[in-house]
Amino acid sequence: MANKMNAVPSNWKTIVDAETISRSISRMSYEILEKDRRLNNLAIVGIRTGGEYLAERIRRKIKEIEGVEPQLGVIDITLYRDDLSNSDLQPTLKGTDLPFSISGARIVLVDDVLYTGRTIRAALDAIIDFGRPACVELAVLIDRGHRELPIRPDYVGKNLPTSKGQFLRLKLSEQGFPDGVYSIE
Repeated sequence: MANKMNAVPSNWKTIVDAETISRSISRMSYEILEKDRRLNNLAIVGIRTGGEYLAERIRRKIKEIEGVEPQLGVIDITLYRDDLSNSDLQPTLKGTDLPFSISGARIVLVDDVLYTGRTIRAALDAIIDFGRPACVELAVLIDRGHRELPIRPDYVGKNLPTSKGQFLRLKLSEQGFPDGVYSIE
């Protein structure tokens, strides 16, 4: 029996469709391999929650291409965010799962949307707390510009200039929605 998909709210406008997401993941996976085909020290690390499912999809694609499955991890950056003091809410921790040694690894950090760069800064701080990787590369599905920090991705699915006030959301079938990047009106 097929999983039932949730309907996308009517005020969400599709700006990147499922096929574009799939092609972007394939292209980024090939680019990751082109940079260094040795997979013995490659680890794909998704940032919860946006990058978590994308990291798994990249890992599956690399396995499909090479027949070898890279390490997979997920990092929770909640306590590393620089905006926690601006909120009266208690942060919800979802946990970090890095079932391999970070030290000496080639880490490909994966997130859904790159905007100001603050999420990536927090993720880098979190990763360094677990060890010293050989290198950290950044893969993002959407780069929307408007950087506040000097962060630049190594692998980009789609450059999508937006206004500063525009809000984007990635939803995937793993979350019960049709794959898409949506602008919330």
